[in-house]
Amino acid sequence: MEAVNEVRDMIERQLYACGGILFRDFHLDGAEAFRSFAASFGHPLLAYEFGSTPRSQVSSGVYTSTEYPPHQSIPLHNEQAYTRDWPMKIWFYCQQPAQQGGETPIADSRLIHRDMPTAIRNRFAERGVMYVRNYGSGLDVDWRQVFGTESKAEVEAYCAAHSIICEWKDGDELRTRQVCQGIAVHPVTGDAVWFNQAHLFHVSSLAPELRESLLDIVGDPLELPRNAFYGDGSPIDDETLATVRGVLDRHKIIFPWQAGDVVMLDNMLTAHAREPFKGPRRVIVAMAQAHRLH
Repeated sequence: MEAVNEVRDMIERQLYACGGILFRDFHLDGAEAFRSFAASFGHPLLAYEFGSTPRSQVSSGVYTSTEYPPHQSIPLHNEQAYTRDWPMKIWFYCQQPAQQGGETPIADSRLIHRDMPTAIRNRFAERGVMYVRNYGSGLDVDWRQVFGTESKAEVEAYCAAHSIICEWKDGDELRTRQVCQGIAVHPVTGDAVWFNQAHLFHVSSLAPELRESLLDIVGDPLELPRNAFYGDGSPIDDETLATVRGVLDRHKIIFPWQAGDVVMLDNMLTAHAREPFKGPRRVIVAMAQAHRLH
């Protein structure tokens, strides 16, 4: 940790330039050492609030990476880019690499923004993205887990403080809507970055048979567990998001994990993903330096 303190300013400069840094052979011993390492950069570690995926807390400010089944890939995304509040820094600590696969690919969000077709880039910049989520149907993460409370009043207070529209439906179900950025500007570097999760929330992210099955169940696209629209409520067409996914995939960089590795990312400058894997795998995560879009 003393070595990190001595070169912290240099690390910060490199992070702004490169977007990510791999720390290898630092001999961290477990989750608490990782927590101390991440906290040594000078910002309190953040709780995982208003999450969109299942995680478990390992210790204060440290969580498992997304607990999706190993056969599934997780596309490139910036952490919590589906909100107006996100961490500027995120760390991944590989305690146990998978026997096969399980890498955490990364990509430069500045280059993704640059290479996105101009018409698509302009639409997302001008309109933003509206995320619609429905909780409590048994089809996605429960609202109590997402908001970390059993209290509806606390949920309503959180939503009011974070520009989220919430409404309670029959049977203890909840719907939230929030209009967020499609493009963002880094507060330090001034770089424009592609910064949204429309490609993850939109119904086109589902396998065709699952998509049809869910629509048969709920009827209205607004009733799906999650969906994405332009900020004015108009639909985002499947072809646009197919193009977006293609640009993301072209910029994906994959490196193999080694036990003990830590990757530190500037969350606005660099997106991350997860490859499918076989065998046990344990990667834990910490986040810091909250930033709010005003």
